[in-house]
Amino acid sequence: MNYAEESLRLHSEWQGKIEVVSRVPVQNKDDLSLAYTPGVAQPCLEIQKDYDKSFTLTRRHNLVAVITDGTAVLGLGDIGPEAGMPVMEGKCALFKAFGDVDAFPLCIRSKDVDEIVRTIYLISGSFGGINLEDIAAPRCFEIERKLKELCDIPVFHDDQHGTAVVVGAALINALKVVKKDIGEAKCVINGAGSAGIAIGKHLLNLGVKHLKMVDRFGILCEGEQMNPAQEEMAKITNPEKFSGKLADAMKDADVFIGVSAPHIVSQDMIRSMAPGPIIFPMANPVPEIEPDEALAAGAAVVGTGRSDHPNQINNVMCFPGLFRGALDVRAKDINEEMKQAASHALAGLVSDEELRSDYILPMAFDKRIGPAVAAAVAQAARDSGVARL
Repeated sequence: MNYAEESLRLHSEWQGKIEVVSRVPVQNKDDLSLAYTPGVAQPCLEIQKDYDKSFTLTRRHNLVAVITDGTAVLGLGDIGPEAGMPVMEGKCALFKAFGDVDAFPLCIRSKDVDEIVRTIYLISGSFGGINLEDIAAPRCFEIERKLKELCDIPVFHDDQHGTAVVVGAALINALKVVKKDIGEAKCVINGAGSAGIAIGKHLLNLGVKHLKMVDRFGILCEGEQMNPAQEEMAKITNPEKFSGKLADAMKDADVFIGVSAPHIVSQDMIRSMAPGPIIFPMANPVPEIEPDEALAAGAAVVGTGRSDHPNQINNVMCFPGLFRGALDVRAKDINEEMKQAASHALAGLVSDEELRSDYILPMAFDKRIGPAVAAAVAQAARDSGVARL
């Protein structure tokens, strides 16, 4: 199938992937009086007296805003907010299909951090959670940080943290396959943008101790000129202060994770790694190295972002269940404990008996994923004190 042509044809036919469906009957005078005026005044007054009732007397408790400024849309770059709408609608459809979460797309026509933050904050009272999407780095870091300080509902940038959660789960199980300890494994992440930095932080929280971050200029090293997010990572990674390019970073490494560019990893680079290397080339649609080439060069486990290869590392295994769990306990935040719990829950769906080099994660359509991730996230929210239920 030519997905580009068929998708364009279907989008023209669908004219949108989501719609609003009423949950109440409006068939007669009584229906109208109960759903709208005069009856609706009573729940309004109850919410005026008690803000928390906005979650129980409206759909807010299950409603997430999926928000973009259109500056980093699906590998297409800065194509504008309106052009990002098909992706935001698709995300909303996935929220419903995989987590029974109602989601609504909002595309903001601004690149000003404070204007975007103010806009989202002002509408946040209508939602139970905010999912930021396809916002370019480094602006995305500041937007998320400021919103977390202002909002009393979860704010989550899926390009960062959803990716990190699923990579974390994949690494937990891949290390079991090759019988290596997470605290001893030498890891390299190529790509020091939003996803790469979030993956790096998450892996450190999961127990990785030896990590090098690489961007197009080379290994991140404290003291070099970088953006603030990269400077922060340079302080907590690469303790040996190694310098050099990607090939230098990969020598004797146990794990390569790519969120960068097509075909920039060679077979010789993989051969230079420690025995039984784990390779996650996740550039989409063309990975840093083709899986068959990586395997031929000695890779023990290979995972990509693509559905046509084994071990697909796909955000859809994270965000619906993660938000489901956060909404179920009316969490104020999605914190590190919740993200770690999501990674472990996802990894745990592949039993030790099932685990093998080409099966380190459940398939994306495995119906166990959403409930398992939601339950783990909800419990972590309670344990860490951010749950309100």
